[in-house]
Amino acid sequence: MTLTEKDSQYLWHPYTQHKTSQTPIAISRGEGALLWDENNKEYIDAIASWWVNPFGHSNKFIADAIYKQLTTLEHVLFGGFTHEPAIKVAEKLMKILPKNQQKIFFSDNGSTAVEVAIKVALQYFFNKNEKRTTIIAFENAFHGDTFAAMAASGISFYTQAFQGMFIDVVRIPVPVKGQEEASFEALKNVIGKHNCAGFIFEPLVQGAAGMVMYEPEALAKLIGICKENNVLTIADEVMTGFGKTGKTFAMDYVDADPDMICLSKALTGGTIPMAITTFTQEVFDAFYDDDINKALFHGHTFTANPTGCAAALASIDLLQTNEMQANIARINKSHQEFQKKIENHAKVITARTLGVIFAVEIKSDSEESYYGSMRTKLYNFFIDKGVVLRPVGNIVYILPPYIMTDEQLQKVYKTIEEAIEMV
Repeated sequence: MTLTEKDSQYLWHPYTQHKTSQTPIAISRGEGALLWDENNKEYIDAIASWWVNPFGHSNKFIADAIYKQLTTLEHVLFGGFTHEPAIKVAEKLMKILPKNQQKIFFSDNGSTAVEVAIKVALQYFFNKNEKRTTIIAFENAFHGDTFAAMAASGISFYTQAFQGMFIDVVRIPVPVKGQEEASFEALKNVIGKHNCAGFIFEPLVQGAAGMVMYEPEALAKLIGICKENNVLTIADEVMTGFGKTGKTFAMDYVDADPDMICLSKALTGGTIPMAITTFTQEVFDAFYDDDINKALFHGHTFTANPTGCAAALASIDLLQTNEMQANIARINKSHQEFQKKIENHAKVITARTLGVIFAVEIKSDSEESYYGSMRTKLYNFFIDKGVVLRPVGNIVYILPPYIMTDEQLQKVYKTIEEAIEMV
């Protein structure tokens, strides 16, 4: 039996309707920005395997760090114990995070990082004997698939089976160009009518919504409104963190600091699942009490896994090299040139770029759903051409590994141009 045949027999894939979907592609190896399937067909990984792999597949620098850690201490429980790799990760992050962040909490993935933040926001006020039960989120947000993260997400077909089971979430418009005042007024209105504990947002770029972008000044004003009303703010940097927007964090563009930040994906360079939620000292202090019931009773078996910490340390080291920063700037420049080339195409609605993120919205004769016919047609076209891209409805985005070559980028652009002509 082939790998795909065995897969069909045993495995259940994410975001997949197995009755109608195509057989998954069995990948046998990867190197740099490339993947090869079991038949040795080559693919360019133009989305860094769901945004986690900025330094390329089979990165030797990270692999060596993981191997060295495995031969010293692969894992130890983090309840009642600690270890050097976790402390080093904290020290390294404190040097690059917004200055108000003082404490870090480890978990397993982006969704759990968000879950921790939302639980903390709610318990923060509970510990202060205040009843605040509402979380504010953007329309069309995506924050993960665990329950609180799913409740904060606004993509309905992900969550419709669970309506009526969620925590209280109220949504406001995203402050895209021309809608800033509507967003500000909506936030003030929600805070005035509800007992709001926190406001969670994807800073500057809504990933799963199709790389929807808005300006730092608008986000700073929203954070300012929350601070004026003692509403905690949560920056979900799971996608945007570690260089994606051109700066280390998207919040580095914003003249305001959040109370909490959620990190994952590129944190470990696409190697070992790990996540971190960071907090201000003020947030932490609301849990620091003689009363044990005020503690944060949340944990994961692999919290602060030493091997994952070693991967994170190596990943952050790579990000900070002059070579990697130059790669990010090079890709951004290339994206901008491609944007100018295609944004006035008759079949293009809009094109946008921030850092290594590029997105183009293609005209359609009908309203496109997230997994609609155009998306399927585009996806199959890209795969046939040996390019891994996962369109969001009629929006095609690129979020490549930072080590992708100019030649590989040009192939991705050319394939997108061919796809635009095809639809």
